Amino acid sequence: MTQLKELTQQGLWTNNPALVQLLGLCPLLAVTATVTNALGLGLATLFVLVGSNITVSLVRDYVPKEIRIPVFVMVIATFVTVIQLLINAYLFELYQALGIFIPLIVTNCAIIGRAEAYASKNPWHWSAYDGLMMGLGFTAVLLLLGGIREVIGNGTLFAGAELLLGD
Repeated sequence: MTQLKELTQQGLWTNNPALVQLLGLCPLLAVTATVTNALGLGLATLFVLVGSNITVSLVRDYVPKEIRIPVFVMVIATFVTVIQLLINAYLFELYQALGIFIPLIVTNCAIIGRAEAYASKNPWHWSAYDGLMMGLGFTAVLLLLGGIREVIGNGTLFAGAELLLGD
């Protein structure tokens, strides 16, 4: 239980990828004009973090140390492609709103960093939880910034929520 508490605290606060590590600032600043966009990108990043952490943890013993980073990037790119295709197929307006920032998840240092620093050294279940907490922490920062920017800039909150929820 102690490790769960530690991973939760690190992901949400003390080691938050956006607040503490200052990673992923490009999408953080560019996409968070609305809460809807922030939530869409946050959930996509969360999916990629959890999926890539599990996969990296499962294949860590089979990947030579010399090529681990390129392999991790390929794993991350696979999950990004899956989420991009799903958003394109089922939430096309959100896909258009997020634009280039979905594929840029591949280059997000927070995801590559978690794959290298945590998932490559720990069992899959702890890696999955670590990805979940880091993803939730990143999503929380996106939502907070998106909410502030939307209220100040547009005077609305959750405008365009139908992009996520449908009409």
